[in-house]
Amino acid sequence: MQAQGFLGHAKQVLSSRIKSLDSRLVRTMLAWAGHADSRQFLLDMLPKNSAGAEIGVHVGDFSRLILETVVPKEFHLIDPWKHETSAAYKDAWYGGLAKKGQAEMNARYARVCRRFDREIRAGRVTVHRGFSTDVLDRFPDGHLDWIYIDGNHLYEFVKKDLELAFRKTKKGGYIAGDDYSEGGWWGGGVKKAVDEFLAAMPVRLIAIRHGQFVIQT
Repeated sequence: MQAQGFLGHAKQVLSSRIKSLDSRLVRTMLAWAGHADSRQFLLDMLPKNSAGAEIGVHVGDFSRLILETVVPKEFHLIDPWKHETSAAYKDAWYGGLAKKGQAEMNARYARVCRRFDREIRAGRVTVHRGFSTDVLDRFPDGHLDWIYIDGNHLYEFVKKDLELAFRKTKKGGYIAGDDYSEGGWWGGGVKKAVDEFLAAMPVRLIAIRHGQFVIQT
């Protein structure tokens, strides 16, 4: 099933069951489905049969869409799956919204490994449990065709991800990411980091749409 058709069907199913599920959970699931739709334009830009990485995997929903749409030959999933206890993260999926703390993060990691077991065994997908700066630094410079950044949204972390992604993508490759906006629990840190990166580096802005940014190196 094509990604757009699948997402449309998923939203219909979720809507039809809204009375039987926790309302907050349903709102979250419907919001994610709409958010995934908003990223379709980005997926269509990424080259097929490419080598890429996703920073910030969560439970692998967007990772699955990338696999189905982009069909990369080499796909790296990067996430520390670490529970952040600081008050700064009280509204983050890996902070206050992870009600079971580190146990929940461990369960998410195990779920991703199970979910992509076939692709892992085939050598198409590699799951890296670690911080993006540590994991990406081990890649040769210019190795990847694209990197999607959706990890720690605080300014200093996005800044480091962008700088490292510039080194690790090929000339003409893509650096993209989520939540380019003012506000949010991250205080607009993504937007600030991206704007500074665009002003300082020899890159080209391709698109900013639905909170997504796409940059060509």
